[in-house]
Amino acid sequence: MTVRCFDDILRLETTPLAQHRLPGSTYDALREAAARTPSAPALSFFLDANRLDNTWCWTYAELFADITRAANAFHALGVTKDDVIAFVLPNLPETHFTIWGGEAAGIAMAVNPLLEGPQIAELVRNARAKVLVTVAPTPGVDLWPKLKEQLRHMPEVRTVVWVNMAPYVGVKGPVLRYLAMHERHGIRNLTIADLRSLMKQQPADRLLSGRVIMAGDFSSYFCTGGTTGLPKIAVRTHGCEVFDAWAVQQLMTGEGSERTRTIFCGLPLFHVNGQLVTGLMSWMRGDHVILGTPQGYRGPNVVKRFREIVAHYRINLFSGVPTLFAALLQQERGNQDLSSLEYAICGAAPMPGELFRQFEAETGVRILEGYGLTEGACVSSLNPPGGESRIGSIGLRLPWQPMKAVILDDDGAYVRDAGTDEPGVIVIRGPNVFAGYLTPVHNQGLWVDIDGERWMNTGDLGRQDDDGYFWLTGRKKELIIRGGHNIDPKQIEEPLHQHPAVAVAAAVGMPDAYAGELPVAYVQLKPGCFATEEELLAFLGEHIPERAAQPKHVRLIDTMPVTAVGKIFKPTLQMREIEGVVRRECEAAGVSLASLAVVQDSKRGLLVRLAVSGDGAALRERLGQYAFAVEWAG
Repeated sequence: MTVRCFDDILRLETTPLAQHRLPGSTYDALREAAARTPSAPALSFFLDANRLDNTWCWTYAELFADITRAANAFHALGVTKDDVIAFVLPNLPETHFTIWGGEAAGIAMAVNPLLEGPQIAELVRNARAKVLVTVAPTPGVDLWPKLKEQLRHMPEVRTVVWVNMAPYVGVKGPVLRYLAMHERHGIRNLTIADLRSLMKQQPADRLLSGRVIMAGDFSSYFCTGGTTGLPKIAVRTHGCEVFDAWAVQQLMTGEGSERTRTIFCGLPLFHVNGQLVTGLMSWMRGDHVILGTPQGYRGPNVVKRFREIVAHYRINLFSGVPTLFAALLQQERGNQDLSSLEYAICGAAPMPGELFRQFEAETGVRILEGYGLTEGACVSSLNPPGGESRIGSIGLRLPWQPMKAVILDDDGAYVRDAGTDEPGVIVIRGPNVFAGYLTPVHNQGLWVDIDGERWMNTGDLGRQDDDGYFWLTGRKKELIIRGGHNIDPKQIEEPLHQHPAVAVAAAVGMPDAYAGELPVAYVQLKPGCFATEEELLAFLGEHIPERAAQPKHVRLIDTMPVTAVGKIFKPTLQMREIEGVVRRECEAAGVSLASLAVVQDSKRGLLVRLAVSGDGAALRERLGQYAFAVEWAG
């Protein structure tokens, strides 16, 4: 059935989910896919965007064989179903072997390789990981040097497994193997192994553990809640991952859905979208995944040559964040054939309406905007390909996954369902919802009891219209989303509170045309104390290890806006930032303001109301690059 509207989802749900007999685990899902089309292309990888002719390929049978070998290799290292395999890897074929083989042997834990060494060590230690997988010593790659210094802080790691880049670098391969051999001799009291060597020793036709993986078994740990400090660790199951990948397929089913597609993966494989949408979901459909460079979209010339990549591999679909779409529009147009492109999926941050319209107009490619959380496996709602385009909407909920806006009291308890178009807190339940956070204290306030059923409080504010489409109106979590990455404001605020001159600090996002948001800190100084913005920025530079979380500005404020009970009221600060952006864009466009107000609209969130003197066409175009809504007078 082609999903065009909410009624189509309701019709899908007339068939009980149990009758669809979903695979019991991610390993079973991949095994079934390999059995259906063993000789079809499953995975292709290119190391360099300038050398698209140099591609490594796996059929479905070969991919599943390598995943099985990896699972057996981890089993041989003593990994059982309750043991954690942490991986700190870029986008490589071996990353997929580690993810899915790791889930078949134990629990695979993705760690952002852009984090600093101490942050990685703390996450690995908190998860009590037994095996650590990372890149072998490689010139120009900083992973091993920063992890080597932290090994003493990861006491439960007994084995480090290296992924060597030698197979992909041609004549430089022997040099990398020599470097790894030389470095290994200097490591004491720890086993160092090579993943490829371990896999070669293992069979590819069965799991040596004899394990029968159940849908409720833990499959993966994901770090969520920010790219700085110590994120929460979300515990997911095989069932939630398989269901989410399968349910997204159902929502995207349309004419020609029986035809396999070629999917480009440029988002990092430590992120749920990289793993599930451009990984498991694609393979459950029988699609061909193109893995582009170890750095994905950040790789040299990947964005610059994206049109060539599409034409060369005949890409049909890709996922990205708003900053990617903005960057793609800035590239020179060539004469490449882009007719293969059907859709692009956008998530992780709000998509500015003007950027949405401009990208579709210039490329002819439809953007399917969606919404999801790590805690909900990946995707919870999506605009269906068969439905009408609703710019700004996060789409329809997944089939068999209830989602709604509700009204909660001050203690987080359920009061009632929100009415049509009435903003409330978005809650979800269903087979894709995770098991909870690893640290019990993080689960406080997470679950909402509604008529005896447990729903998950997403922390996001939104509404559902009369046609079943959802629209976000705000974020209770107050995360700053910079280029699709979450930044916890506390990681900026807590260091500021350590400064002797700071009385109160609050971090919010400043709208940015390219990154979506940039972190900005507001500071109220202690009476009689003095500090400059430059001094505070330098102070933060010494206390915030993650560059993405470094504030763009520190703004000194006489009195911090607070609520009636004395809590900092961040919407006021966000309104100031939006107003500042509008005034700067007016100046750049040579337009005079007649009136300007930033208000909290019940349906549209933070809303700019303005009137200008003269022609405002240039200003409209400039403001269209931002995610906030604009209402023009006259």
